[in-house]
Amino acid sequence: MRYGILGTAQAHRSDGTPVALGGSRLRALLTALALRPGRALAADLLIADVWGPEPPADATGALQALVARLRRSVGRDAIDSVHGGYRLCADPSDVDLHRFEELAAEGAQALADADPVKAAALLDDALALWRGPALADLPEAAGEAARAERGHLDARRTRLAAEVALGRPGQALPGLAALSADHPLDEPLQALRLRALRAAGRTAEALDAYASVRAAIVDRLGVEPGLELRNLHGELLRVDAGSEGRPEVAEPVVPPSGSGGGRSGGRGTETAARPSAGAVPVTGPVPGRATCGRGRPPSWAGRTTWPRSAPTWPPTAW
Repeated sequence: MRYGILGTAQAHRSDGTPVALGGSRLRALLTALALRPGRALAADLLIADVWGPEPPADATGALQALVARLRRSVGRDAIDSVHGGYRLCADPSDVDLHRFEELAAEGAQALADADPVKAAALLDDALALWRGPALADLPEAAGEAARAERGHLDARRTRLAAEVALGRPGQALPGLAALSADHPLDEPLQALRLRALRAAGRTAEALDAYASVRAAIVDRLGVEPGLELRNLHGELLRVDAGSEGRPEVAEPVVPPSGSGGGRSGGRGTETAARPSAGAVPVTGPVPGRATCGRGRPPSWAGRTTWPRSAPTWPPTAW
Protein backbone atom coordinates (compact mmCIF):
# COMPACT_ATOMS: atom_id res chain seq x y z
CA MET A 1 0.00 0.00 0.00
CA ARG A 2 1.02 3.59 -0.61
CA TYR A 3 -0.30 6.36 1.63
CA GLY A 4 -0.80 10.04 0.89
CA ILE A 5 -1.07 12.64 3.67
CA LEU A 6 0.18 15.72 1.76
CA GLY A 7 -3.41 16.83 1.38
CA THR A 8 -6.46 14.79 2.34
CA ALA A 9 -5.60 11.23 3.32
CA GLN A 10 -5.39 8.72 0.48
CA ALA A 11 -4.41 5.08 0.11
CA HIS A 12 -3.49 3.20 -3.07
CA ARG A 13 -2.65 -0.37 -3.75
CA SER A 14 0.64 -1.33 -5.40
CA ASP A 15 -0.96 -1.20 -8.86
CA GLY A 16 -2.21 2.37 -8.25
CA THR A 17 -5.81 1.40 -7.51
CA PRO A 18 -7.31 3.90 -5.04
CA VAL A 19 -8.85 2.66 -1.81
CA ALA A 20 -12.14 4.11 -0.54
CA LEU A 21 -11.59 5.41 2.97
CA GLY A 22 -14.90 6.83 4.13
CA GLY A 23 -15.45 9.66 6.60
CA SER A 24 -13.26 12.24 8.29
CA ARG A 25 -12.54 10.15 11.41
CA LEU A 26 -11.27 7.28 9.31
CA ARG A 27 -9.02 9.62 7.32
CA ALA A 28 -7.77 11.21 10.53
CA LEU A 29 -6.82 7.80 11.93
CA LEU A 30 -5.00 6.84 8.74
CA THR A 31 -3.16 10.17 8.75
CA ALA A 32 -2.10 9.71 12.38
CA LEU A 33 -0.77 6.22 11.64
CA ALA A 34 0.93 7.18 8.35
CA LEU A 35 2.62 10.17 9.97
CA ARG A 36 4.61 7.65 12.04
CA PRO A 37 4.80 4.52 9.86
CA GLY A 38 6.20 1.38 11.42
CA ARG A 39 5.95 2.81 14.95
CA ALA A 40 3.81 1.46 17.76
CA LEU A 41 1.41 4.22 18.78
CA ALA A 42 -0.41 4.23 22.09
CA ALA A 43 -4.19 4.26 22.00
CA ASP A 44 -4.28 7.50 24.02
CA LEU A 45 -2.13 9.25 21.39
CA LEU A 46 -4.36 8.08 18.54
CA ILE A 47 -7.50 9.10 20.44
CA ALA A 48 -6.07 12.59 20.95
CA ASP A 49 -5.13 12.82 17.26
CA VAL A 50 -8.53 11.72 16.00
CA TRP A 51 -10.94 13.33 18.50
CA GLY A 52 -8.89 16.15 19.99
CA PRO A 53 -9.86 17.53 23.41
CA GLU A 54 -13.40 16.06 23.31
CA PRO A 55 -13.11 12.28 22.90
CA PRO A 56 -16.24 10.10 23.09
CA ALA A 57 -17.31 8.57 26.39
CA ASP A 58 -15.93 5.13 25.48
CA ALA A 59 -12.89 6.38 23.58
CA THR A 60 -11.03 3.06 23.65
CA GLY A 61 -14.01 1.20 22.22
CA ALA A 62 -14.57 3.91 19.59
CA LEU A 63 -10.91 3.63 18.52
CA GLN A 64 -11.18 -0.16 18.24
CA ALA A 65 -14.25 0.19 16.03
CA LEU A 66 -12.48 2.79 13.87
CA VAL A 67 -9.42 0.55 13.46
CA ALA A 68 -11.67 -2.32 12.40
CA ARG A 69 -13.27 -0.11 9.72
CA LEU A 70 -9.88 1.04 8.46
CA ARG A 71 -8.66 -2.56 8.24
CA ARG A 72 -11.62 -3.39 6.04
CA SER A 73 -10.45 -0.66 3.66
CA VAL A 74 -6.68 -1.11 3.58
CA GLY A 75 -6.42 -4.77 4.60
CA ARG A 76 -6.16 -6.46 7.97
CA ASP A 77 -2.42 -7.00 7.62
CA ALA A 78 -1.82 -3.28 7.09
CA ILE A 79 -2.44 -2.42 10.77
CA ASP A 80 -0.91 -4.39 13.62
CA SER A 81 -2.29 -4.54 17.13
CA VAL A 82 0.54 -3.94 19.60
CA HIS A 83 0.59 -3.71 23.38
CA GLY A 84 -1.61 -0.75 24.23
CA GLY A 85 -2.03 0.52 20.68
CA TYR A 86 -1.58 0.03 16.94
CA ARG A 87 1.04 0.28 14.20
CA LEU A 88 0.82 0.91 10.46
CA CYS A 89 2.86 -1.77 8.69
CA ALA A 90 4.60 0.44 6.15
CA ASP A 91 8.03 1.76 5.32
CA PRO A 92 8.48 5.55 5.52
CA SER A 93 9.12 5.61 1.77
CA ASP A 94 5.57 4.26 1.28
CA VAL A 95 4.18 7.56 2.66
CA ASP A 96 4.29 10.64 0.43
CA LEU A 97 5.38 13.01 3.23
CA HIS A 98 8.45 10.95 4.08
CA ARG A 99 9.23 10.30 0.43
CA PHE A 100 9.03 14.05 -0.16
CA GLU A 101 11.54 14.66 2.63
CA GLU A 102 13.95 12.10 1.15
CA LEU A 103 13.80 13.62 -2.32
CA ALA A 104 14.03 17.20 -1.04
CA ALA A 105 17.11 16.35 1.02
CA GLU A 106 18.76 14.67 -1.96
CA GLY A 107 17.96 17.65 -4.14
CA ALA A 108 19.39 20.11 -1.62
CA GLN A 109 22.57 18.04 -1.37
CA ALA A 110 22.90 17.89 -5.15
CA LEU A 111 22.70 21.69 -5.32
CA ALA A 112 25.31 21.97 -2.55
CA ASP A 113 27.49 19.65 -4.63
CA ALA A 114 27.17 22.04 -7.62
CA ASP A 115 24.90 19.73 -9.63
CA PRO A 116 21.85 21.90 -10.34
CA VAL A 117 20.57 19.58 -13.09
CA LYS A 118 20.25 16.66 -10.66
CA ALA A 119 18.90 18.98 -7.99
CA ALA A 120 16.15 20.28 -10.26
CA ALA A 121 15.04 16.77 -11.22
CA LEU A 122 14.91 15.54 -7.61
CA LEU A 123 13.08 18.61 -6.38
CA ASP A 124 10.55 18.42 -9.21
CA ASP A 125 9.76 14.85 -8.13
CA ALA A 126 9.43 15.95 -4.51
CA LEU A 127 7.17 18.91 -5.22
CA ALA A 128 4.93 16.81 -7.49
CA LEU A 129 3.83 14.83 -4.41
CA TRP A 130 2.06 17.81 -2.82
CA ARG A 131 -1.71 17.89 -3.34
CA GLY A 132 -2.74 20.39 -0.68
CA PRO A 133 -2.06 21.39 2.93
CA ALA A 134 -0.07 18.74 4.76
CA LEU A 135 -2.04 16.57 7.20
CA ALA A 136 -5.29 18.19 6.13
CA ASP A 137 -7.34 15.54 7.97
CA LEU A 138 -5.45 15.86 11.25
CA PRO A 139 -6.23 19.28 12.79
CA GLU A 140 -4.70 18.28 16.14
CA ALA A 141 -1.24 17.85 14.56
CA ALA A 142 -0.58 21.54 13.95
CA GLY A 143 3.09 21.27 14.90
CA GLU A 144 3.82 18.43 12.49
CA ALA A 145 1.85 20.17 9.73
CA ALA A 146 3.82 23.40 10.23
CA ARG A 147 7.11 21.49 10.02
CA ALA A 148 6.01 19.84 6.78
CA GLU A 149 4.98 23.22 5.33
CA ARG A 150 8.40 24.66 6.22
CA GLY A 151 9.98 21.76 4.34
CA HIS A 152 7.75 22.55 1.38
CA LEU A 153 8.88 26.19 1.40
CA ASP A 154 12.52 25.11 1.64
CA ALA A 155 12.10 22.77 -1.33
CA ARG A 156 10.43 25.47 -3.44
CA ARG A 157 13.19 27.93 -2.59
CA THR A 158 15.90 25.37 -3.39
CA ARG A 159 14.23 24.51 -6.70
CA LEU A 160 14.27 28.18 -7.68
CA ALA A 161 17.92 28.41 -6.60
CA ALA A 162 18.67 25.49 -8.92
CA GLU A 163 16.99 27.38 -11.76
CA VAL A 164 19.21 30.40 -11.11
CA ALA A 165 22.29 28.17 -10.89
CA LEU A 166 21.38 26.70 -14.29
CA GLY A 167 21.76 30.20 -15.76
CA ARG A 168 18.03 30.87 -16.10
CA PRO A 169 17.37 33.67 -13.58
CA GLY A 170 14.66 35.18 -15.78
CA GLN A 171 12.64 31.95 -15.55
CA ALA A 172 13.05 31.84 -11.78
CA LEU A 173 12.05 35.44 -11.11
CA PRO A 174 8.24 35.12 -11.43
CA GLY A 175 8.22 32.29 -8.90
CA LEU A 176 10.62 34.15 -6.65
CA ALA A 177 8.49 37.29 -6.76
CA ALA A 178 5.34 35.38 -5.81
CA LEU A 179 7.04 33.42 -3.05
CA SER A 180 8.78 36.52 -1.69
CA ALA A 181 5.45 38.36 -1.52
CA ASP A 182 4.02 35.50 0.57
CA HIS A 183 7.08 35.37 2.85
CA PRO A 184 8.43 38.92 3.11
CA LEU A 185 10.53 38.19 6.21
CA ASP A 186 12.26 35.10 4.81
CA GLU A 187 15.74 36.57 4.39
CA PRO A 188 17.34 33.60 2.51
CA LEU A 189 14.47 33.77 0.02
CA GLN A 190 14.78 37.53 -0.36
CA ALA A 191 18.55 37.22 -0.85
CA LEU A 192 17.99 34.63 -3.58
CA ARG A 193 15.58 36.99 -5.35
CA LEU A 194 18.11 39.84 -5.23
CA ARG A 195 20.82 37.57 -6.66
CA ALA A 196 18.50 36.44 -9.44
CA LEU A 197 17.70 40.06 -10.32
CA ARG A 198 21.41 40.87 -10.39
CA ALA A 199 22.16 37.81 -12.54
CA ALA A 200 19.42 38.93 -14.95
CA GLY A 201 21.06 42.36 -15.26
CA ARG A 202 18.29 44.11 -13.32
CA THR A 203 20.40 45.77 -10.62
CA ALA A 204 18.13 48.80 -10.23
CA GLU A 205 15.16 46.50 -9.54
CA ALA A 206 17.27 44.57 -7.05
CA LEU A 207 18.07 47.80 -5.17
CA ASP A 208 14.39 48.73 -5.10
CA ALA A 209 13.53 45.24 -3.85
CA TYR A 210 16.11 45.52 -1.07
CA ALA A 211 14.61 48.83 0.04
CA SER A 212 11.17 47.19 0.29
CA VAL A 213 12.54 44.17 2.15
CA ARG A 214 14.46 46.34 4.60
CA ALA A 215 11.39 48.49 5.26
CA ALA A 216 9.29 45.38 5.99
CA ILE A 217 11.88 43.91 8.35
CA VAL A 218 12.42 47.17 10.23
CA ASP A 219 8.69 47.87 10.45
CA ARG A 220 7.62 44.40 11.58
CA LEU A 221 10.62 43.19 13.56
CA GLY A 222 12.25 46.42 14.66
CA VAL A 223 15.73 45.34 13.50
CA GLU A 224 17.93 45.80 10.45
CA PRO A 225 18.22 43.00 7.86
CA GLY A 226 20.77 40.28 8.55
CA LEU A 227 24.40 40.44 7.46
CA GLU A 228 23.85 38.46 4.25
CA LEU A 229 21.26 40.90 2.93
CA ARG A 230 23.22 43.95 3.99
CA ASN A 231 26.40 42.72 2.35
CA LEU A 232 24.47 41.84 -0.79
CA HIS A 233 23.06 45.37 -0.81
CA GLY A 234 26.59 46.72 -0.70
CA GLU A 235 27.55 44.56 -3.68
CA LEU A 236 24.54 45.82 -5.62
CA LEU A 237 25.49 49.43 -4.87
CA ARG A 238 28.97 48.84 -6.23
CA VAL A 239 27.62 47.18 -9.38
CA ASP A 240 25.18 50.06 -9.87
CA ALA A 241 27.87 52.68 -9.28
CA GLY A 242 30.18 50.97 -11.74
CA SER A 243 27.51 50.74 -14.43
CA GLU A 244 26.72 54.43 -14.10
CA GLY A 245 30.34 55.55 -13.87
CA ARG A 246 29.74 56.96 -10.39
CA PRO A 247 31.96 56.61 -7.34
CA GLU A 248 31.20 53.65 -5.16
CA VAL A 249 28.84 54.23 -2.27
CA ALA A 250 29.40 52.25 0.90
CA GLU A 251 26.31 51.14 2.79
CA PRO A 252 26.32 51.87 6.54
CA VAL A 253 25.97 48.56 8.36
CA VAL A 254 26.58 47.30 11.84
CA PRO A 255 29.23 44.55 11.88
CA PRO A 256 28.23 41.32 13.65
CA SER A 257 29.32 40.95 17.25
CA GLY A 258 30.30 37.64 18.78
CA SER A 259 28.98 34.48 17.19
CA GLY A 260 25.43 35.67 16.48
CA GLY A 261 25.98 38.28 13.80
CA GLY A 262 22.90 37.45 11.76
CA ARG A 263 21.12 40.73 12.66
CA SER A 264 22.01 44.13 14.01
CA GLY A 265 20.03 46.01 16.57
CA GLY A 266 20.25 49.40 14.89
CA ARG A 267 22.24 51.58 12.55
CA GLY A 268 26.01 51.70 12.61
CA THR A 269 28.75 53.62 10.89
CA GLU A 270 31.08 50.92 9.64
CA THR A 271 30.86 49.81 6.05
CA ALA A 272 30.29 46.32 4.69
CA ALA A 273 33.45 44.55 3.61
CA ARG A 274 34.08 43.93 -0.07
CA PRO A 275 33.44 40.34 -1.11
CA SER A 276 36.50 38.24 -1.77
CA ALA A 277 37.74 37.87 -5.32
CA GLY A 278 35.92 35.40 -7.50
CA ALA A 279 32.38 34.79 -8.57
CA VAL A 280 29.59 35.62 -6.14
CA PRO A 281 27.47 32.53 -5.50
CA VAL A 282 24.17 32.63 -7.31
CA THR A 283 22.18 30.49 -4.93
CA GLY A 284 21.09 31.19 -1.39
CA PRO A 285 21.45 28.90 1.60
CA VAL A 286 20.42 25.32 1.02
CA PRO A 287 18.00 23.87 3.57
CA GLY A 288 19.39 21.12 5.76
CA ARG A 289 18.79 17.47 4.98
CA ALA A 290 15.57 16.00 6.26
CA THR A 291 15.83 13.30 8.89
CA CYS A 292 12.68 11.31 8.17
CA GLY A 293 12.64 8.28 6.00
CA ARG A 294 15.25 5.88 4.77
CA GLY A 295 16.99 5.52 1.43
CA ARG A 296 15.21 5.09 -1.89
CA PRO A 297 13.77 1.53 -2.05
CA PRO A 298 14.77 -0.43 -5.16
CA SER A 299 11.23 -1.66 -5.76
CA TRP A 300 7.90 -2.26 -4.15
CA ALA A 301 6.35 -5.69 -4.14
CA GLY A 302 8.15 -6.65 -7.30
CA ARG A 303 6.72 -3.68 -9.16
CA THR A 304 8.39 -0.37 -9.95
CA THR A 305 10.38 2.30 -8.11
CA TRP A 306 9.03 5.77 -7.45
CA PRO A 307 8.95 7.56 -10.80
CA ARG A 308 11.40 10.39 -11.35
CA SER A 309 8.66 12.77 -12.38
CA ALA A 310 5.10 12.31 -11.12
CA PRO A 311 2.59 14.93 -12.24
CA THR A 312 -0.11 13.70 -9.87
CA TRP A 313 -0.54 11.59 -6.77
CA PRO A 314 -0.24 8.68 -6.99
CA PRO A 315 2.10 7.91 -9.90
CA THR A 316 0.35 5.60 -12.32
CA ALA A 317 3.34 3.28 -12.73
CA TRP A 318 3.28 1.83 -9.21
